[in-house]
Amino acid sequence: MTTTADLPYLAEEAGRRLEDAPALDILRWAADTFGPRFCVTSSMEDAVVAHLASRVLPGVPVVFLDTGYHFPETIGTRDAVAAVMDVEVITLTPRQSVAEQDARYGPRLHDRDPDLCCALRKVRPLEAGLAGYDAWATGLRRDESPTRAGTPVVGWDARRGKVKVSPIARWTQDDVDAYVAEHGVLTNPLLMDGYASVGCAPCTRRVQAGEDARAGRWAGRGKTECGLHG
Repeated sequence: MTTTADLPYLAEEAGRRLEDAPALDILRWAADTFGPRFCVTSSMEDAVVAHLASRVLPGVPVVFLDTGYHFPETIGTRDAVAAVMDVEVITLTPRQSVAEQDARYGPRLHDRDPDLCCALRKVRPLEAGLAGYDAWATGLRRDESPTRAGTPVVGWDARRGKVKVSPIARWTQDDVDAYVAEHGVLTNPLLMDGYASVGCAPCTRRVQAGEDARAGRWAGRGKTECGLHG
C-alpha cells in the first residue's frame, strides 16, 4: 500500500520510467495508481489532457479555476467540455469576489501587484481544491517557454505534497494540433484569434510573430508564471 511518505519516491521513479512513454500510458499509470484521488486541471485553453484522461478514467474530475477575470470564450469552453465530454468539471472560485477584492486591495490589483492577484485568485483556491487528491495532471509542455523546458512527465509537487503529472510535456504544438484534429477536441476560440496562451483577460494579449506561446501573458511585467507551476 502506497503511503503519503512514499509519494515523492513514487513520482521520481515514475518520471524516469515513463519519460518516453505515450501520454495515454502516463495517464493510465496515474489512473491505476491513484484512482479517485487523481484529477486533471484545465485552464480551458483546450481540452486535450481532459480528453486523454477521459479515455483511461471515464468521469475523471477536471478542475477549473474561475478567477472572475476570464474571457467569455473561456467560460464557454468550460461549459462545452462539461456538456459533451465524459468528465466531471469542478469549478473552483476564490474566497473573495472581484468586487470584494477591489474593496480590500483597491481596483485593478492585477496591474499593481499581479503576483498577489494570482495568489489570491489562482494559487490559494487550487491548493484548497486539490486537498482531496494525491495526484493532479496538467497540460504543461516543454516547448511553451524556457521556464517550462525541464518539465518532467511525472514529478513531485513539494509545495502541495502531490504527484504532478504532465503527460504531454514532450509534445509540440504540432502534436497538440494533430490530436485536436484527429479527435475533434474542444479548444478555446481565442486560439484562432491570435492568442497562443489564454489566461485572465486583463493580463493576456495576442502574441506576435516569432514570440513564444506564453509571451502574451503578463506582457511587459517581468512575469511569466502565475504561481501554479513555480
